[in-house]
Amino acid sequence: MNGAQHILEAFRRHHIDTVFGYPGGCIMPLYDALVDDVGVEHVLCRHEQACALAADGYARASGKVGVCIATSGPGATNLITGVANAHRDSVPMLVITGQVPSALIGTDAFQETDVLGMTLGIVKHSYLVEDAADLPGIMEEAFRLAASGRPGPVWIDIPKDIQLAEIDTRGISGPSAEPEAPVDISEALAMLRSARQPLLYSGGGVSLANAEEAFRAFAESSGLPAVATLKGLGNTGPSHPGDLGMLGMHGSRAANRAVEECDLLLVIGARLDDRATGRLDGFAPNARMIHIDADAAELNKLRQADIALRGELNSTLAAFTQAMEAQPLDIEQWQHQCRTWHTTGGFHAADNEDPYAPIIGPAFISQLSRITPDDTVIACDVGQHQMWVAQHYRFASPRHHLTSGGLGTMGFGLPAAIGAQFADRSSTVINVTGDGSFMMNAQELATIRRYNLPVKLIILDNQCLGMVRQQQELFYSNRESQIDLDDNPDFLTMAKAFGIHALHINRNDQIRRGIETLLAYQGPMLLHVAIAREENVWPIVKPGASNTDIIDESQRKRTANKEHMA
Repeated sequence: MNGAQHILEAFRRHHIDTVFGYPGGCIMPLYDALVDDVGVEHVLCRHEQACALAADGYARASGKVGVCIATSGPGATNLITGVANAHRDSVPMLVITGQVPSALIGTDAFQETDVLGMTLGIVKHSYLVEDAADLPGIMEEAFRLAASGRPGPVWIDIPKDIQLAEIDTRGISGPSAEPEAPVDISEALAMLRSARQPLLYSGGGVSLANAEEAFRAFAESSGLPAVATLKGLGNTGPSHPGDLGMLGMHGSRAANRAVEECDLLLVIGARLDDRATGRLDGFAPNARMIHIDADAAELNKLRQADIALRGELNSTLAAFTQAMEAQPLDIEQWQHQCRTWHTTGGFHAADNEDPYAPIIGPAFISQLSRITPDDTVIACDVGQHQMWVAQHYRFASPRHHLTSGGLGTMGFGLPAAIGAQFADRSSTVINVTGDGSFMMNAQELATIRRYNLPVKLIILDNQCLGMVRQQQELFYSNRESQIDLDDNPDFLTMAKAFGIHALHINRNDQIRRGIETLLAYQGPMLLHVAIAREENVWPIVKPGASNTDIIDESQRKRTANKEHMA
């Protein structure tokens, strides 16, 4: 077989049945091979960035490697934002691009770009295939690298002539994985037992390791109060009594207070991101720290751990659970204190009793959470709506919450929802977006229509870049700059132009019926939700400040009144 046919054979060998791509000149041999291949479904997105983001969403929802394909030059450069997004959130992805024929590399040929050089900082590894004989080994190594250890994207740039070259594929087999040595938890266990106010802090590494069940067993057996990062939401499940929700810049007072007061922080699968920790020297000031992660590079990177354990999370957590079941922790007073904080300082979105009042973002998301089935997948874009979802939607699993954490990519949500729907055609997938983010990849409505995907879209429309406007109001003397989006198109008419049913709501009494109509509709549907322009995300910590310096709505109103009186 030739190189292109071998790529498809490698897909089958690694159980890849769905790929996202956009054709062009230098990847044409691979697309020609696809004509005769019935084992791989190719999804034609309408922009290469969406191909990468859809592969990202597919990988997050399924736990499999996502695959995206594009041609050289602008095809490759258009992939970069989506690949960087996957890299920052450690999403397993294989990226394949065509390159100009080997003899033309370095000549500034038509649509030639230095993909290898451009992508070094946003991938686990990057290849330029220089010899056709190397392609089989590179494909096997790329799949292994993408999915093993700390997952991430791997990029293979393949010249057109190598896709056409004959390749001997005899004897090709994937490398066998070597089992990791068990982690010695004795020191960490002793430190945990000596603590009076220990706190569990988890992140996206739990789902990346497919360790949700092991994590929940440990959380239940230990009884530890728990906080989570944006990507860790859902780790404890929907009913863990000690779950305090998200910590950090837009975290709850309860979660941030628990971090401040704890005497031991048990960090599992999290990287101590600045949006979670705030100013690092004020983060968990009274606590010793145990840090458990699959990636040694994260250990002691930002804060020196008292005990750092690198290892596979499932077996490590199982060892902790066994120890907890044999001898439970005595932390009843601390558990009670954290529950009290959660009662008074958790996320509570009260429904407005006035049926004709304008819709408030948190109240809408809270109702959405109550109405949707537990297995609903929410694919968020970036902005205020993203934080309202993180605060007020109760996730049964971290794989039900697709969000751009590390890179904060506007336009992520719609392609990610498409990827998640291909991962499971029977699941309910909802893209929650804002008017700004929606316009970033709105062309993917055509992809939804082409494949008749039952993706549901909710646009929370405040006719501005809400999160930027909020920061300008709070931290830049309310000097608004380039945030107005009041000239957006009519989103209902736009959806209908793509053959997608749409509905508009703008009052409290329309929320339940609007959500129920959306969920009941058999095909794709868009729900346009008008919300107030001045609505902010509360609480908030000023960038660079300590999480103890949290600002809520009541404080802001008091400050505004004082400024007005002055």
